[in-house]
Amino acid sequence: MKKTVKQAVKKRTGTAVPAQTPDRATGPKPDTPPDPRPFADLSPDRILNAVESLGLVTDGRLLALNSYENRVYQVGIEEGQPLVAKFYRPGRWSDAAILEEHAFTLDLAEREIPAVPPLVIGGQTLHRHGGYRFSLSPRRGGRTPELDRPQVLTWLGRFLGRIHALGETLPFRHRPRLDLASFGEEPRAYLLAAGWLPPELRNAYASVSAQALEAARRLFDQAGDVRQLRLHGDCHPGNLLWTDTGPHFVDFDDCRLGPAVQDLWMLLCGSRQEVAAQLDQILTGYQDFRDFDYRELHLIEALRTLRLMHYSAWLARRWEDPAFPLAFPWFNSPRYWEERILELREQIAAMQEALQ
Repeated sequence: MKKTVKQAVKKRTGTAVPAQTPDRATGPKPDTPPDPRPFADLSPDRILNAVESLGLVTDGRLLALNSYENRVYQVGIEEGQPLVAKFYRPGRWSDAAILEEHAFTLDLAEREIPAVPPLVIGGQTLHRHGGYRFSLSPRRGGRTPELDRPQVLTWLGRFLGRIHALGETLPFRHRPRLDLASFGEEPRAYLLAAGWLPPELRNAYASVSAQALEAARRLFDQAGDVRQLRLHGDCHPGNLLWTDTGPHFVDFDDCRLGPAVQDLWMLLCGSRQEVAAQLDQILTGYQDFRDFDYRELHLIEALRTLRLMHYSAWLARRWEDPAFPLAFPWFNSPRYWEERILELREQIAAMQEALQ
């Protein structure tokens, strides 16, 4: 039986973390590759040669797309539509983990759920050339969804319900879980041990991050044993392409096991009342295809906190990649860490309110 959010939630759920990039580093363990410049020799010629190694003929057009964790390009094809070539960061995912992502998106597309899977070429979705692993997928256009429109939220909810209905039929075996250890404890330990904090702010960050993790742990305990299923994992508006016929869900690179609410909360923003109304619209569509466990709403602030902590560690781990200082010049300044400390204090207050 469906509930409304107003019946289930009376606590603050806060505002969404703005999408920073459509490609996020969330591997199962510290995964900085030995080479700090993992894409240094990925030249235009090598990209085009990789595509042509699969029997395709390129027309020389090459456009870099917005991606930092991997490298993604639109490649022109003679006598055909452009394709998207994704070159995977060395040392991050195993072949088996990448193939699980591919299998998931192929299963979704087979059921007419608008994910964008890789192309199967020569019976394979994962290819190798010049020391790199890569895949090709169709190009899909679209615009950012208008999340202030109730009908858009309901439409997205229906597709998320269908994604999760498939996601709960089988587990991932080679991809990690979203949990306190991998998204909170390990990133915190890395930042403190690797010397990323300015000396004058280290103790403050250590204290506030420990308090934040304890509050998040209490919220997980309060939610109880919620079901873990295959998720998109990084379902922010930047990974949704809206067209006149509906959405495309792109970039499943961070798909993993976790609670269903992880794929919902990043679509929310605004005041408590606005967030409740947005959730109500999403779940109206969602529950057409899958029941939602309302205990998971206790996890929203905890998941937001873990994402904030993990994001800082991701930037730190990738800082020697030349693309990162150019894209994120504000990272690792004293002001950056002062803002993170303040942010975590605000999250502690939000989680304490959710615990009442």
